Amino acid sequence: MRYIALEEAFSIPGIADPMSQLASRATPYAEEWLRKLPDFTEYRLPEMDAAGIDVQVLSLTVPGLQVDIDADTARDSARRANDFLADVVSRHPTRFRGFAALPLQDPRAAVAELGRCSNELGFCGALVNDQLGGHYLDEPVFEPLWEALESLAVPLYLHPGAPPVDHWYVLNGHPELYGAMWSWAAEVSGHALRILCGGVFDRHPSATLILGHMGEFLPFQRSRLDSRYATTVTGYRLQRPPSAYLGTNIVFTTSGVFSPAALTGAVLEVGADAIMFSVDYPYESSQAAVDGFERTTLSSGDREKIAHANAERILRI
Repeated sequence: MRYIALEEAFSIPGIADPMSQLASRATPYAEEWLRKLPDFTEYRLPEMDAAGIDVQVLSLTVPGLQVDIDADTARDSARRANDFLADVVSRHPTRFRGFAALPLQDPRAAVAELGRCSNELGFCGALVNDQLGGHYLDEPVFEPLWEALESLAVPLYLHPGAPPVDHWYVLNGHPELYGAMWSWAAEVSGHALRILCGGVFDRHPSATLILGHMGEFLPFQRSRLDSRYATTVTGYRLQRPPSAYLGTNIVFTTSGVFSPAALTGAVLEVGADAIMFSVDYPYESSQAAVDGFERTTLSSGDREKIAHANAERILRI
C-alpha cells in the first residue's frame, strides 16, 4: 500500500518558534517533538520508512504565522519559510511535498505568496492555523484568497493552533482540555462552519477546504447540522443543506484519529472520496497511524483512495 500523509509539521528557528509553546509543557513528549520538528533525515525519514509512508506533505508547525505579528514580519517570514521548505523538497523530491505558509495579515500578499508557491515552487496548496486575532476566513477581506484558491485549483488546509482570542470558562482548572485533546477541534470546526454558512462555497463552488483529525467532529454531525439549520432564520440562505458541502467542498484527513470504527463511520457519512490518510507527525506516531488504518475492514478500493489516491487527485501529487 502506498501512503501519502499530509498533516506533517516542521519548524524553522526564529519563525513562529514553537520552543516557547512546547517548553512550557516540559514533558518527554515535548522534548521529543522539539528534536524532530526541525529535522528531515535523522528521525523523520527513518520513521516514515519503518511505517511504510511514502510521502509527507510538510507544513509549518503551530502557531505558524497566526501569531500576533505585524504584516511586514508576516510577509518576510512566509517567504523565508516557503523558500526553506522548497529547498527541503528539492533535496528529497520523492519523499516530501509542501503546503505554503500564508501571511494572512496582508490578504493581498497572501494571494501573491500562494500564487508564487503554487506556480514557481510546486506546492500542493496552503495551510493556515485557524483564525487571525479573531478574524475568520469568511470575512470579505479574504474573498481574493478564495478566488485565488479556486483559480489555482489548490486546497486550503485549516489547522488548529492559533493563539486563543476567547476565554472559555469550561477550560478553567482543566488545562488538559485546551489544545489537541478538545478545544482546538471545537474552534476549527466552528471556523469551518462560519466559512460554510457564510456562503463561501456558494460563491466559490470549486474551492476545497481540508480539515484534519477526522473532520474536527463535523462528519458525525451532518444530520444535526441539517435539522437545526432548517429551523434557523438567517440573512443568507445556503443553496444546499449544510451536509451537502461536507465531503465535497470540505474534505477530511485521519490525522491523530486512528480508530478503525471512527474511520468507518466517517466513510459512511461523507464517502471514501472525501478522506485522506495523515499522521500529525511528530505529535503522533506514524506506526500507530498505519496500524490503525490497516485494521479497518473497508474495501480495497476505499483503502487505496484514503491511503494515497485522494491526495494524488486533490493535491495533484
